[in-house]
Amino acid sequence: MLLTFENGEKRIFDMKPYLDKGIFKELKDETKFKSVRVSFDSIEWSNQADIDPEILYEKSKEYAIQ
Repeated sequence: MLLTFENGEKRIFDMKPYLDKGIFKELKDETKFKSVRVSFDSIEWSNQADIDPEILYEKSKEYAIQ
């Protein structure tokens, strides 16, 4: 996922490691995965799954336009 943080920084977050765990398994369905939206200071899906914003930042990689 390409994320843009409040500071304007763009980073790539890999969801693959999470898709075999708990509520995130439901996000293997592409329609559900695409239901992601900004919620307060993080992101959330229609099934109420969300990820802590600190995790999103710490586990993401800098996005470099090539």
